[in-house]
Amino acid sequence: MKRLSVILFAIFISSMAMLAKPKKNNKVEEPVAPKIELITGSDSASYALGVYMGKQMSMQLSSSDYNLSLFVQALVDAIYDAPLKISPDSAVMFLNAYEKKLKEQEAAETIQRGESFLADNAKREGVQTTASGLQYQVVKMGDGAKPIASDKVKVHYEGFLIDGKKFDSSIDRGQPTEFTLNRVIKGWTEGLQLMPVGSKFTFYIPYNLAYGTQGAGNVIPPYSTLIFEVELLDIVK
Repeated sequence: MKRLSVILFAIFISSMAMLAKPKKNNKVEEPVAPKIELITGSDSASYALGVYMGKQMSMQLSSSDYNLSLFVQALVDAIYDAPLKISPDSAVMFLNAYEKKLKEQEAAETIQRGESFLADNAKREGVQTTASGLQYQVVKMGDGAKPIASDKVKVHYEGFLIDGKKFDSSIDRGQPTEFTLNRVIKGWTEGLQLMPVGSKFTFYIPYNLAYGTQGAGNVIPPYSTLIFEVELLDIVK
């Protein structure tokens, strides 16, 4: 554990240096890792524990406005039973409240970006808006039948976030997708009923008609406005 304390202390000193020396482009410098040697099994286990913990926490620390130097100081204080500025019980409650605040702030920003995008998009030539707030643009109008909500359809599609990032594509997979219209997101259920078979539309879907407050997996954040390019190939009988 003595070796571990040396490592933690070195990280702390490096973190302080990192925060104190901004680069010319206003970005902080990366900490310079001290030269260490893993001599004993305990050394390797201590370092391995640090790697494991660091990887577990790196995403959370990098995506939030946490002060790295204070984080490391608190870690050292807790390990060595030094006086704590926040008790363990209070720390849990504070972190829960802080994470909730960050999520609410991120949600508000995501909603605002989506609303601004849709407001600007509605002014574009050819974009139509339904009563629900769904926006669509006809790329190609087919001459087949229109599906109803209970129909099963076959489509090719690509999905994008409003920043242009593609998160899904049946075209990339080389395989059309089949589904029943009333078992997908509301924007699709409504939008595809506007399409005759053979049509290709672009849909701009507010978050409440898409994946809502939960998002979808790691690819669609909560409250995301989405863009889908959809080609209706057939109504499956």
